[in-house]
Parts: sequence; structure tokens; C-alpha cells
Amino acid sequence: MKKIVLLAAIALGAMSASAQAVEQPKFFDNWSIGVDGGLTTPMKHHAFFGGMRGLVGLHLQKQITPAFALGVEGQFGVNTSSWEGPRSKTAFDNSYVGAYGAVDLFNLFGGYNCETRPFSIDAVAGAGWGHDYIGGHGDWNYFVTKAGLNFKFNVSDKVTLGLSPYVAWNMNEPGAGQTADAYNINGATFNLQASVSYHFGGHKFACVMPMNQAQIDALNGQINDLRASLDQANANAAAAEAKANDLANQLAACNARPVQTVKEVSNYLNSVRYVFFRIGSSVITADQQPNVEMIAAYLKNHKDSKVLVKGYASQDGNLEKNIALAKARAESVKNSLVNKYKIDPSRIVAEGEGIGHMFTEESWNRVSICTIEDAKK
Repeated sequence: MKKIVLLAAIALGAMSASAQAVEQPKFFDNWSIGVDGGLTTPMKHHAFFGGMRGLVGLHLQKQITPAFALGVEGQFGVNTSSWEGPRSKTAFDNSYVGAYGAVDLFNLFGGYNCETRPFSIDAVAGAGWGHDYIGGHGDWNYFVTKAGLNFKFNVSDKVTLGLSPYVAWNMNEPGAGQTADAYNINGATFNLQASVSYHFGGHKFACVMPMNQAQIDALNGQINDLRASLDQANANAAAAEAKANDLANQLAACNARPVQTVKEVSNYLNSVRYVFFRIGSSVITADQQPNVEMIAAYLKNHKDSKVLVKGYASQDGNLEKNIALAKARAESVKNSLVNKYKIDPSRIVAEGEGIGHMFTEESWNRVSICTIEDAKK
């Protein structure tokens, strides 16, 4: 009995350890049913060949954790009584029905690697009801305990072959004239049986990463921060969309105005156009495209004219990036004239001038100033 208690303690420890590494399955997961067959013989008095008989049985097992399983089984000793004495009342000399626990030693001591091992060994202990159908006392019942090993060959996720040597003890009186002590070899049998088990309801345990409360709190904090960032980004996008719609409405209003002809303009106003940009951007927006189109139209109508494009940036942000941004704004206007309006690139000079100080309104300095240069006559 001490052996059974020790095995149970090991199994409970395995359950606790496994619960930290694998996700616990549902009740109907990891079941198996099997057919058993083998030999049984007394440990004393006509032991082995003299008292050997066949053994058949069934078992039903539930894998609780990767290292621990519980099961029920029934076994029957084949009737050989007619060879030496009175006939059994049935086709069997004896029967056993009981429950057992199994500890997978490989998963217990080697750890569960989330895959079915091709070979493993179980330590098995159980107890149940034994019944003899023949003998000097007629039919009689007794309490049985058993302990042994099960060598398992997992040929697939669904099928396992087993070979189980074990010893079973009659915990009551073993027989007439024999000592009635528990775990007495006179009342023990040695058994060797093979089995075929079919697994249903799944045969694996999902591995999970164990986390403590501090890790969970940290992850929740990150999730909340990301949600706040997403909300802010959505608010910024909505504001930008509203501003773009307002600018589009202003552009539409400007386009709807009647064309006015100005008869007298200064030479400066006649030769300079501005293309303004958004902060940190070198992309020509829709509301600035008419200014580029005006430059392109002028160059097409005056084949000898050229244009000097100077790009500027405001003082916001890093100086080195602003210098690069100023050049990119000049190149953006040039690329638009060349690619969209097919202006010869030799007629366009694009230069980055860095930080602009032309306007007191800082945002106006995010600009490309385009100066038309007419050929000298």
C-alpha cells in the first residue's frame, strides 16, 4: 500500500508541474480504449508453467496530464480447470475488475515536449475486486492490488502498442493453509500482457507559456497604451480629413469665381509663382497643383523661357532633415513639370535653399519659389 501512496504522490506532483506548461484539455479529450491479452501464473505453488493460463481483458483510460492517467480495466483468466480438477462454472477461472493510475516516467522526469514520444514507460498501480470461480471453497471474492510497468510504443497519434509486466496480490486469504498477510508472495501472481490501445477525443496537450500576474499586467498596460495611440491617431486623421475637405471647398470656390483680367501687373508678380507644402512633406497637394500648371502653361507658350525652382523649409524640426526637405520640395516641382506636363528638364533648375526666412508667417516658408526667366532679346 505504501507503494501505491508513493506513486499517487508522484502523480499529483506531475499534475501540478504539467498544469504550468500545458493547457488543460476538456473532459472528453485524451481518452483511449484497449484490448489486452497475455499470461498469468502464480508466484508460488505450481508457479509459471505448471499453473500458467491465458489472460484477456479490456481497459478504458483518461490521460489527465502529459504525465498522469487514470483508468478502469477488466481481466479474465482463461478456464484450464478441466485439465486437473473440477470444471469452472464459466469459460474463465477468475476475473478482476479495478481502477489504476499510470505515471509516464519519460514525461515526468524528461518534461513534455508538446509531441507524442515514439516510446515511453509508464509506472502503473491499481486496486480492485477479484473473483475465483473454482477452488475448495467454491466461488469467492477478494481484494486485489497490482503494480508494474507498461512499455508503450506509440505507432501513431491514434494507436499505441503496449507490453506490461506486473504483479497482482490477493490482499485477503490467498488459499487454504496459506498465510493471510497482505503482499504475501503465496497470494501473488505474475502477469505479462500485450495491449493495443486506440486514442479518441484527441491525444495531445497544447503547450502554453506560463505567465505571472506582473507579466499579464504589463501586457494589459501595453494594450491600453496602443488603444490610446489608436484613438489619438483616429482623431488626428479626422482633423486632417476635415482640413483637407475645407481646403478642397476653398479651391472649388476659387475655381467657381469669374475670371478677372489684370491689365497691369508688376514684373515680379508676372514671373514668380509659389507652391506651398504641408509640414514635413514634399508632396504637391491638390490645392497647389494649379500653380504648377500655370508655370507649365507659361513654359509651353514661351519656348525660350526657363524656370528656377528654389525649395525652402520652415524652422520646425531637425536642421539636417529640413535642408534635405527643402531640396526635395524643389525636385518635386521639377518632377511634376517634367513627368506630368512634359517640360524639357534642361529648361528647369531645381535647388534646395534650406531654411526660409522670407515670410513672418512660419508655415509660409514651407514653399518652392518658381521664378520664370525669359530669354534676353
